[in-house]
Amino acid sequence: MDTNQRQIALSVLESLREDLVYAHLNNGSRILDVADLRQYLYEQMGRIRTNVFALVELYGNGKGHGQDVSKSNGHNRQAHP
Repeated sequence: MDTNQRQIALSVLESLREDLVYAHLNNGSRILDVADLRQYLYEQMGRIRTNVFALVELYGNGKGHGQDVSKSNGHNRQAHP
């Protein structure tokens, strides 16, 4: 993990820690255990994916600059053919 990746990971974890104080699941319940935390993370990832797809549809991917997120495998940032 390089320095930039480490900094991004720390930033994400710090934000998550702050968010969990006030976090609720989509059904309105509080996060009480690991299963709830897992569900919360899945819900947040779904929101992020939805927002990214909407932005790509709205603005495109910059005339060939950048990556079509719908073809990314999410691990190595390589687009699938």
